[in-house]
Amino acid sequence: MEIQNDRKAAIKKLKLLTYNSKSNLDSFRQKMEEAYSTVFLPNGVERTEYKYGNIDCDILSPEMYSSNRVMIYIHGGCFSGGSRKTYRAFCSSLATKCYCRVVIPEFRLSPAYPCPAAIEDIQAVFRSLFTEEQIQASLNTEKGTTPKLPEIIIAADGSGATIACALLYNLRERYRNCISHVVLFSPWLDLSPGSKIMSSKKISDEVLTLDVFKKSVTDYTYFENTKISSVSPLLADDEQLKGFPPVFIQMGSKEILLEDAKEFIARLRENGNTCELDIWKGMMFMFQMADEYLHESHLALDKVGKIVTQDSAGVESVEIENKPKLEHSLHSEA
Repeated sequence: MEIQNDRKAAIKKLKLLTYNSKSNLDSFRQKMEEAYSTVFLPNGVERTEYKYGNIDCDILSPEMYSSNRVMIYIHGGCFSGGSRKTYRAFCSSLATKCYCRVVIPEFRLSPAYPCPAAIEDIQAVFRSLFTEEQIQASLNTEKGTTPKLPEIIIAADGSGATIACALLYNLRERYRNCISHVVLFSPWLDLSPGSKIMSSKKISDEVLTLDVFKKSVTDYTYFENTKISSVSPLLADDEQLKGFPPVFIQMGSKEILLEDAKEFIARLRENGNTCELDIWKGMMFMFQMADEYLHESHLALDKVGKIVTQDSAGVESVEIENKPKLEHSLHSEA
């Protein structure tokens, strides 16, 4: 009975991540922030603020991290909710597990700023971060040696995964080559009218509903735009999928999104890419964010950490340095 109560509590909390036609926008954002924000960040993670590409960002630094590795986290929230404050605790856990700094951009949200505003903001953040990481690597490289390329991880959940894929589809090869991993939690991959989700009369999912998808899409963009890959990543052509960075998708077995994820993984593999779909039996949408109720949440993030910190041979590849030596010299407030 105790496990059942924990599951019900988890689902109740996770439903606060969803926005539907009956939701008041301000109330949705406030409740989401209240449920997921915390005064003290876990595991001794420190937070600083910085502008990348003129976009306000959090930089979360765990006690130990690799100086060459940084994650950009693109949060979910049905395109209309979510913030740096909402995702600080979750991303702090990711930072600790992955031994890296995590950057959370405060990108513009719909309906006030519909597509492609969020995509443009994330593109600006990526370009600025890439440039600064290159400069930092050059400053830290001894004369006569080649500077290491920055190791950038793109991570996202839910609707944020849609924005992440839009970023990746439009990156030049020199940028893509610096992305070591793409980590997607419960990604939204096909929002087109003909998709399995949008064309269903009834959705069997403990957290998401058809109304959530329809309301989110209506506020984000015109339905006609959902037929293009920047809104429905599953509809990308083969050329966009070639040379894709390694992809790791993690989700629960009870999600309505699972079939799209399986198809996306299959298409990536057909185009010669490295990818893995990590399915957790009996788990629901974004179960990783209900860690106070579900033991699986902690184990799932452990798995993400192992994926990120191992090289292609499965060997630990982390050169750890202590945080006091690695403060961003470029991030001092002017």
